Amino acid sequence: MKFYLRKIAFYLVAFFFAITINFAIPRMMPGNPVDSLIDRLASKGGSIAPETREAIQSMLGSSDAPLIEQYFEYIKNIFTGNWGVSVTYFPTQVTECIATALPWTVALVGCTTVISFIIQQLLGIAAGWRHGKRFDNIVSPTATVFQSVPYFWLALIFIWLFAKTLGIFPLSGGYNYRQATIGFSWEFISSALYYACLPALAILCSSLGAGVIGMRNMMVSTLGEDYITVAEAKGLSPRRIKYGYAARNAILPSFSGFGTALGHVVGGSLLTEQVFSYPGIGQMMLQAVQGNDYALLQGLFLIITITVLVVNFIVDLLYGIVDPRTRVQD
Repeated sequence: MKFYLRKIAFYLVAFFFAITINFAIPRMMPGNPVDSLIDRLASKGGSIAPETREAIQSMLGSSDAPLIEQYFEYIKNIFTGNWGVSVTYFPTQVTECIATALPWTVALVGCTTVISFIIQQLLGIAAGWRHGKRFDNIVSPTATVFQSVPYFWLALIFIWLFAKTLGIFPLSGGYNYRQATIGFSWEFISSALYYACLPALAILCSSLGAGVIGMRNMMVSTLGEDYITVAEAKGLSPRRIKYGYAARNAILPSFSGFGTALGHVVGGSLLTEQVFSYPGIGQMMLQAVQGNDYALLQGLFLIITITVLVVNFIVDLLYGIVDPRTRVQD
């Protein structure tokens, strides 16, 4: 019980520091969201009255109050769901903006991360179990190649090959807006899946390398442990030794890495969405930075913070169940 209470206390403190940094960073950026919106409105013609400026300032929550007052107001708004109005998508609420973009990112990057982790472990276990043999000699160099190629270049190569040259997948976008509208219809779901194939393939191939090599090396190291020799001496089947002894212990470091990768799903999609012009949190974050959209930035960072902390908390708890030694050591 003490193990779990310590974990809860640690993540509560981490959450407090994270939201404090989230409050400070946008206010350290140059520019003012009110000025950005007023300039945008003024560029369409007409002058902005002082009363209009005050109304916009009040709506955006950008006040001239002392920072300490702004901070406590910010804390209150976090828990009441009043995250403000977006400058970039004015006058839409920040929560509505995030609710629109978040499913795209989670569906693409989240599902691909889970699939990638499963494939990494299976290939790594098989290569480590057969280290030095033909399967290992094929998988390990291939994984090293994918690991060494930057994701940006790999994505461009995939676009050129599968979209431009072969025409198998579309160049960009999240779905075919000419043939489908967003909703729970087969036309939209099939279109969204089709458009997600190419970016998902790029993410999958780019992330496979390091995971496969890491799991393969851990398997090779684990196979040299004394308890593996004892298991072989007892006459246990190779399958039981492979999965029940070697893989179970070799996967523990990868399990922690998977928690980190899954926690960064929401914030790690910027490059993917830029290269493939895919709708999601990454695109929205870039637009918020360019438009000095404090409210939207804070909302996005808050979602990323909560995701990272919650996922890592769950992984820590599961890690304690998978390897009880960590509870004793902690």
